[in-house]
Amino acid sequence: MLLFANNFIFISFFVFDCFSTGMAKVLGFVVLLALSALICEAATFKPISDSHRSAALELFTPTHGSFSSLEETYEALRTFEVLGIEKQADIRASTCASVVDTLSSSSSALKDLFQALRVNGILKCELNKKALAGIAPRLKDAVNSASSLLDYYYSVGSLVLIKGLSSIVEVHLESADSVFRAIKAFSQSDGRWRYSSSNPESSTYAAGIALESLAGIISLASSEIDQSLISMVKDNISKLFDGLEKFDDGAYYFDEKLVDAHGHQGPLSASSAVVRGITAFAAVSAEKLNLPGDKILGLARFLLGAGVPGNAKDLYYQIDALASLENNRVSIPLVLSLPASVLSLTRKNQLKVNVNTVLGSAAPSLTVKLKQIFSSGSKDTSVIDQDLKFDHKNAVHYLDALPKDIDVGSYIFSFEVLLHDSDHKTIYATGGRTKVPIYITGAIKVDNAEIAVLDNDIGNAETQKKLDFAGENAISLSANHLQKLRLSFQLTSPLGHSFKPHQAFLKLRHESKVDHIFVVGNSGKQFEIILDFLGLVEKFFYLSGRYDIQLTVGDAVMENSFLQPLGSVELDFPEPPEKAARPPPQAVDPSSRFGPKAEIAHVFRVPEKRPPRDLSYAFLALVLLPFLGFLVGLLRLHVNLKNFPTASGPAMFAILFHLLIAAVLSLYVLFWLQWNLFQTLRALGFLGIFLLFVGHRTVSHLASTSAKLKSA
Repeated sequence: MLLFANNFIFISFFVFDCFSTGMAKVLGFVVLLALSALICEAATFKPISDSHRSAALELFTPTHGSFSSLEETYEALRTFEVLGIEKQADIRASTCASVVDTLSSSSSALKDLFQALRVNGILKCELNKKALAGIAPRLKDAVNSASSLLDYYYSVGSLVLIKGLSSIVEVHLESADSVFRAIKAFSQSDGRWRYSSSNPESSTYAAGIALESLAGIISLASSEIDQSLISMVKDNISKLFDGLEKFDDGAYYFDEKLVDAHGHQGPLSASSAVVRGITAFAAVSAEKLNLPGDKILGLARFLLGAGVPGNAKDLYYQIDALASLENNRVSIPLVLSLPASVLSLTRKNQLKVNVNTVLGSAAPSLTVKLKQIFSSGSKDTSVIDQDLKFDHKNAVHYLDALPKDIDVGSYIFSFEVLLHDSDHKTIYATGGRTKVPIYITGAIKVDNAEIAVLDNDIGNAETQKKLDFAGENAISLSANHLQKLRLSFQLTSPLGHSFKPHQAFLKLRHESKVDHIFVVGNSGKQFEIILDFLGLVEKFFYLSGRYDIQLTVGDAVMENSFLQPLGSVELDFPEPPEKAARPPPQAVDPSSRFGPKAEIAHVFRVPEKRPPRDLSYAFLALVLLPFLGFLVGLLRLHVNLKNFPTASGPAMFAILFHLLIAAVLSLYVLFWLQWNLFQTLRALGFLGIFLLFVGHRTVSHLASTSAKLKSA
């Protein structure tokens, strides 16, 4: 896998380089076409791995020793339990205390009781048997009075959990048939179920929890359930499976079409709920459910194909459903996977195949056959029909050597799993033939590589040099606009066939960093490109000078892909005409935008020369002279305070009026010395409101006093 990744890293870097030179559309099409040819035909599904365990530890992280709710606690504990992660001790004390409080409270909701009992089923908290005995009658009453599917699910599920905890608590239902019919009444003709009789919308997720509830009713029934009711539910399950959606890779899934407030909905949650429902129903049903094994295997492929989910809820749905499929009475899916899907002809890697259950457990005795090999991108097919050997020590099936006619390239290998014990055919689902994409890599031989400068008229080689791609090349050529540059080489696969890589490009870079990239064409094994400089002078912007030559040959299956400098060529072009195109501006290095900037030196204006001190004092005296004149005028007018109000109320308003006027005048001083305009206007607006109020009261009093004097 490392070799495969390295080849693609090489290609990716060159694609990025060419994107900056206008070759994005060509390269994007080439690379995407090469990658998509194989992906759409086959896919690899692998059992649960350490990646899921790492994700579980990261996604399910308690805060201060506990999770936010009992539901989240159960999902975390269930995921840890299936994956074999020892994490219970960290949260046991606080969680068990919450479980005991919930079960002891008479006001706990049905959902809380159900989640508490589920958590207790894993942690095995020390519960009071009398408390359980007190809960059972309440749950039975809830079953009899339930009006929605969720009420049945929580109450029936809680009784089933109590039954598993204590054999002395009476949890059997006397009217199991009537409860069974009440739940069955929510079913629809397409196999889906409604959440309540008042809600006409049906849901696939609801079908899953309905089947779990019905399984609980069967286990709690004091007498055998009417078989006609069981048969009707089996018909519902068959109709539900008729609505399965399918991917091209053989994965099946249930789509959730109802979007409401009942929780985390989607294909993963809906498929998980149905898987849990059918496995629970099959576990308590006397007769086996006749469901197609390829669809059960397809559901397992869908769940495994989700990879490692990015949120805790989806991870729980995936792991819980896979745990239900690991050991069930319907059909146990066996997953065929490859430890490595990239095989090297150079290293003579063996083809190895693993067959396990969805959680990675060992499969029963079986044989893996390699049936056919399809060449990706062509109609060529090789019929092999060869048994793989089995390594008992490593529990892996292997092929000593690849077929002799297999060359480098991408292929689809078709395998068939054959169980040795005929009884196992009714227990396990192998899914017939399984197609797996495989890459065969190898070292490509490069021969007859040479570069030459040709005369434009007769095509004779003026200068010709051999190239050695195994070492370093540092050729030096020169040409004018009347000559041509020819590069040629041959590519041969390990079996001697012609090899056409995904990418073969010749790049010429001018000393001014202007790039020109050309695709190297081929005819069979021979690759050749001829650059006629007479027709390329405009493309080269008439730029004479030195051009560095670089050849890039790369492919995902080519182990010796290379990007190699060949040397340089000195080109002599004529002077450009007046209207000739100019070279495009060079792209700015993104890293330079965030580097240190040049220091900015500020030049301040030289302060103007101040006037003499005596002149400043003279100006101050002239400014104060009008104020002195104002005071003299007041004395000449015999200003007095005879009209100043004497009553306490008007006198207070008059004093405030004068003080506020003084405050406004003070604002002018502050504005001159320190404040800016916005600060001054803000303070003036605040003082102005009070000034208008007290001024109005003062003037009103003076007007009233004057009117009284005149009337007297």
